[in-house]
Amino acid sequence: MTEWSHTWTFFDGTWSEGNPQLLGPRDHAAWLASTVFDGARAFEGVTPDLEAHCARVNNSARALGLKPTRKVEEVIEIARDGVAKFEPDTALYIRPMYWAQDGGRFSVPPDPDSTVFCMCIYELPMPEPAGFTVTSSSYRRPAIDQATVNAKASCLYPNSARALAEAAEKGFDNALLLDPVGHVAELATSNIFMAKDGEVHTPYPNGTFLNGVTRQRTIQLLDGAGVSVHQRSLTFEDFETADEIFASGNYFKVMPVTKIQQRDLQPGPLYTRARELYWNWAHS
Repeated sequence: MTEWSHTWTFFDGTWSEGNPQLLGPRDHAAWLASTVFDGARAFEGVTPDLEAHCARVNNSARALGLKPTRKVEEVIEIARDGVAKFEPDTALYIRPMYWAQDGGRFSVPPDPDSTVFCMCIYELPMPEPAGFTVTSSSYRRPAIDQATVNAKASCLYPNSARALAEAAEKGFDNALLLDPVGHVAELATSNIFMAKDGEVHTPYPNGTFLNGVTRQRTIQLLDGAGVSVHQRSLTFEDFETADEIFASGNYFKVMPVTKIQQRDLQPGPLYTRARELYWNWAHS
């Protein structure tokens, strides 16, 4: 049996300690993948961009044909109420979710009126910024007419799992996935940046991957600090010849890449600047 970290779950107006069983085998989410979620963070007494994450889960619900049952302000209030149940400064993962219980036409689309809301908050330490290694992937991110890439939807994650498994078989931690036309989209688990000749570059958000909350914040902070950030089409070869590579994501916020293929990298000044800017902003 899985040993879960300390968890509080909000469902149907009530907080429960532990990991209650919420989904039934006949729920639409259990067999037709109508679950959307988001991931915010609480760490060192801060909850950066909580509003943006709570707004995105509602937008994700609409993109998947669900009907959000909570206003953004209510989701924020529930999150703050849940965070207060833990010891101060505990590193937490805040996961609001929506799913459908019933199906619509031919049972396949979700019935929006059957949408339910849940929030799960649990202890999850912030990883040390030791970095990780990346390789290429044979799997790709789909276009908007191929999958619901405009939602943070659980149905998209099996492809990420395949990419991670393939990377592990090759001896790497993560993988860079291309979009349908061969440009780099993102990592299997987060958004990606590279630095070259003192400037930062990141894939243009062309609708094949989520324009992450932490990604947008990192770009804003770097731009405000006078660092040139270019959002453009990038190839895998661009990353192979980069001076630095780093990633942004809610799990670790900003993290360096220390190896791509057989080439070792060191955390560089632009990664260091991005992480410092983020940490200073989050605690301001």
